[in-house]
Formats: sequence, structure tokens, C-alpha cells
Amino acid sequence: MIQPPRRLVIVVRADPVICGHSGEARNLAEVALTRGFSDVRLLTWPIPALQAAGLPLKPLDRLLPYSPGITVERPEAVGDYRVPDGRHIAGLTGRLVELLAEPIPTTCLSMYLVPHTTVVTDAVTAARAAGFAPDVRTVAKAVGSDVTNVIMSCLREGRFGAATVLFTTFLANDEVVAVSEYTRDEIVHAAEQVDAQCGTRFAEECRRRVTVSYPPIDAAAFLDPDPVEVDEALARRGLKRGGYLLFLSRVARAKGIYDLVIAYGQMRCRDDLPLVVAGTGPALEHVQAMSKEDEQITFLTDVDDREKVLLMAGCAAYVLPTKPEPDFVETFGIALAEKMLAGGGPIVTTLTGGTGEAVGDTAIFVEPGDIAALAETVDRVVLEMPDAEKLDLEKRARARALLFDRGAVFDGLFPATEPLAAIS
Repeated sequence: MIQPPRRLVIVVRADPVICGHSGEARNLAEVALTRGFSDVRLLTWPIPALQAAGLPLKPLDRLLPYSPGITVERPEAVGDYRVPDGRHIAGLTGRLVELLAEPIPTTCLSMYLVPHTTVVTDAVTAARAAGFAPDVRTVAKAVGSDVTNVIMSCLREGRFGAATVLFTTFLANDEVVAVSEYTRDEIVHAAEQVDAQCGTRFAEECRRRVTVSYPPIDAAAFLDPDPVEVDEALARRGLKRGGYLLFLSRVARAKGIYDLVIAYGQMRCRDDLPLVVAGTGPALEHVQAMSKEDEQITFLTDVDDREKVLLMAGCAAYVLPTKPEPDFVETFGIALAEKMLAGGGPIVTTLTGGTGEAVGDTAIFVEPGDIAALAETVDRVVLEMPDAEKLDLEKRARARALLFDRGAVFDGLFPATEPLAAIS
């Protein structure tokens, strides 16, 4: 039986942004092709706009291609310099209205509430008001920055009007989702504060409606990397398997990079194990300046998606001492789950936000901000932990991370869809 056309539109900050949630969008799009969606689109920002925003970006010449059937659209801004803000949002919203005007059943997923969920709700409202009668289902997924950056800043600054707009927009969607249980709890807690100030009733609705959908990961891309490929990639960087500590994440204070660099100076293992800092971010230049006299610290700012896997698989330990900051709390830890799939040395991290949901009992934990404990823990892991214990951690970590494989996550988020193999 020939299935009628169906469309999935994901409104998100997509590649080349270095962010786990751009990877989420890619993974959901790829799975959608196997679940009966005939048209899959990522609606995102022009690359010059991303560059102008100062976001950390992947090397543009080494971006992984999307499968045929996935279209990445980057609508141009609407208006000229006399419109000081919102020009690109107008472009995104207008393009989505054009898609909704076509008689194709459509699911719209927005990731990052500000501004992407606003784009979706405004486009749906406009399409209906224009008489297009779109057959559309909307899903809004709240990720870490929505809560720790946008909502919390509204509450800290007493801007309850902005918080009210955000919750109203979020709850206007057919389905509302959080990236982790921690994120869901924080959404409810923030809603309670807005309710107390404004007399609204957001918290009760959030408790009733918000579900959890963990980040989808392409497990196959991380599992069983070719040992020869690992060794060759490491050799190009002057590294050897099991011969370095790895920090691979956004280089920002909240990721614990300052704590790690200071702790590294106190580690007994530092003479034999260089520290590799892979990534870019707002703290990169400052951390590089801090470390300019330390020849044992190497910065890699051009790591692509494939090399990321190989670096993870070859390290003696992966260290992500993430910590809560006013503008960011780790609400899941996608890089942690990716490392769990790739194998390699043990993970040393903290129980911050939702990291425990990612790693379970398969990592070694330190208290956030405890630099002395971080140094001692890494030394113990790489110098004293028996190989059998390391192997046990690696096996259990991989088994846990498979729970976040993109196929399983997609089917939980879009339960009405069916694999193509099941369609007759």
C-alpha cells in the first residue's frame, strides 16, 4: 500500500553549531526517513548569522552530509537595517507558513524555545488565520539553555512578563517535552515561581503535560571504531592510544575547564599524560593564555564529528568536571553519552544537573568545583585503577548509552509513526 506523503520540520540551531542539540536534530531527521516521512526539513539560520552571533562552529569544509531526503533550509532575513532585530525570525516564520500552506500532513518540532517555538506557534497561527487549514502537529522540546539561560534569567531579573510569554508559547504546542527529568523538574519549579508572582497556573499544566525525551544519539557512529583508524588519527595529532587525558566539549566555565586546567597542574600523571582540550567556546582564548607556559596542554579547535569518536576511543580518561553556573547547568550531558558509546578510558565527571541520568553508575564522580579532589581522582583512575575495573566500566557504560540510540528515542517522541519495514 502506498503511504500518503508526510512531512517533518525541525526548527533548530543546526550544523555547523557545536552543540549536542544540533546533533539531536540531525539524528531525528535521519530516523524520520525510515519511519514513513517523505519530506524531512531542518529550518535553521544562515551561516553568516551564526558566525555573527559568536557561536562555536565546526569546520565548514568538514560537515557531515545529510541523507538524501533531508533538506536544510536557511531562510534569509526579511527587511533591511531599519529592522534592528527579528529579521531572521521573520524569514524562518514566513518560510514555515509557506510549507504549512501545502496540503501535506506535517509535524513541527522546535528545539530551543527561544526563538524557535515562537517561530512555530506564530507560523501555525498565521497559516490558520489565512485560511490554509494546515494539518499540523506541534512538538516543543525544552533543552538545557531554555531553562538555565532564558527562564532563570527572567526569574533572577524579575522579568515575569517575559517568563509568562515563554510559558504561554511553550504550552501552546500539542506536545511539550523536556530533555531530561532534571530539566522537567526545573521547568515546573520555574513555573511555580511565575505562578506565585503573577497568579498564573503554569505549574499544574507543566506537571501534567511535560514528558521527557532524552537526546537521540547515532549509536552506530560511535560503536566499535576501527583500531587502525584510531591509531592513525591519534598519530596525526602526535598522540598515542591510552596516552592522554581528554576534555572534549564546549570550552566554557560551566564545563569546568578552568578547574581542570588548574587541577592538571597538580596531577602526578601529568608528566606522562598530556591534556588534550578539544573544542571551542567563550573561554577558549582565556584558557589558552592561562596555559601558554604548559607544554603538556594541547588545544584542538578543528575537530570534526568523525575525529571526535576516535579521540574519545583512544584516551586514558575523559574528564568533564561540569559545574552549575548562573547561565548554565548541564541538563543531560550528550558528550558523556557519546563517550560511553565510543569506549576508551573511564569517565570522570560530576553529578551536576542531569549528568546522572546520562551516566548512571558508569562514571567516576567528583564534587563540582573541588579542584584537589579532581586531581586526586584522575590520578587514581589512570595510575591505580585495575584494567579489569576499567573494562567493566566501559562495558556497562556502553550498554547504558544504547538506551539513547536515536531510533528508540525517535519512536518514543513520535509514537504514531511506524518503521518502513512494518508498512505493507
